Amino acid sequence: MDGIIIVNKPKAMTSRGVVNDVGKILKTKKIGHTGTLDPLATGVLVLCIGKATKLVEVLTSNDKEYIATVKLGILTDTLDIEGKILKKKNEKLDKNKLIEVLNSFIGTYNQEVPVYSAVKIKGKKLYEYARCGIKVELPIKKVTIKNIELLEYLEDSYTFKVTVTKGTYIRSLIRDINQKLNIIGVMSDLKRIKQGIFDIKDSYLLEDIKNGNYKMLSITDVLKDENSVIIEEKLYNIIKNGGLIDNIYNKNYVVFIYKDEVIAIYKKYDKDNTKMKPYKMFI
Repeated sequence: MDGIIIVNKPKAMTSRGVVNDVGKILKTKKIGHTGTLDPLATGVLVLCIGKATKLVEVLTSNDKEYIATVKLGILTDTLDIEGKILKKKNEKLDKNKLIEVLNSFIGTYNQEVPVYSAVKIKGKKLYEYARCGIKVELPIKKVTIKNIELLEYLEDSYTFKVTVTKGTYIRSLIRDINQKLNIIGVMSDLKRIKQGIFDIKDSYLLEDIKNGNYKMLSITDVLKDENSVIIEEKLYNIIKNGGLIDNIYNKNYVVFIYKDEVIAIYKKYDKDNTKMKPYKMFI
């Protein structure tokens, strides 16, 4: 059983919980996801099963698209609606100013990681420090906001759609937007609607999977349009043995297909850019 299932993660469930449940349904321990969603969040959770677990690292780097709702007038320690309330305040927000500030975030900026996150400092997760009341210097990550659009504007909340690069925290983005607006607010709802080529319209509920009402994408389905090259037997024999090959493709990585199946992903060889070496093997 090798392939990818797109799950629509339910609210109040951890990503690991979804992995465990699906693993039990499919009777496999060889399963992983390609990007954590907070328990509060819903939406696209890409699960890799069997040999497809080799794709976790590849797919995690894909851009992600979210719809986020912000509740105005409160501030919490977790930057979302479920955290401990630190401050309350009546807020008024001008729609035009909001649109202006949202648009100002398109591009790359340095984002401070939220204290309630699984990022590790000296081998310990940040949320473990936070729960113990220990203050640590929060890491700064360079992230890119590729697109952002206001969807709904209400008296006490606003909702926007955003496309971001790997490692972007939407809770932190909301904090930064509100700081620029000189208001307080927290994330009250988050839905991931897309990750790379995977769209929420093609996702399945856990109930669907329990009932066998789902389709598993093959490794070839997922990679066939991703820098793919169809090869003949001579090159196949070199690749199946993990041999170095000439980088005639002028790319950082190439997906090789033999007899309609992906057999390997090769990447540029660090020691010699004229060569390519195995990155992920599926044979």
